[in-house]
Amino acid sequence: MSLDAITPENDTVNLDNLYRQETYTDMGFGTIQVLRPVTADGADDPKRTPVFLGTAQIMTPHGPIPVQADIKADTLRAACIAFPDAIKEAVNDLLEQAKAFERERQGGIVIPRGGKLELP
Repeated sequence: MSLDAITPENDTVNLDNLYRQETYTDMGFGTIQVLRPVTADGADDPKRTPVFLGTAQIMTPHGPIPVQADIKADTLRAACIAFPDAIKEAVNDLLEQAKAFERERQGGIVIPRGGKLELP
């Protein structure tokens, strides 16, 4: 959100959509963030379910790229089990986006086949 977008209608915290963030890591493979719903006074909100996010890095010739994925789970244990598949799916999505970007980028370039390119 840019500073220009702040108006009296949207410059307040939504007290009905608060979460407490917890971070868990195995110090190697990745990190799982748990966003636990809370009430405006900070107490757990049992009416809403936690949100699990997984973060890992993939190595490329140009260095590491962070990858984040939503993990469909109800507990931390279930999120740990689902983590690898969620990250694989996120990496596959990134690869598809990169391929689509490359196709789009190359779409505007015409390379003659078998003929000479003559410049004026």
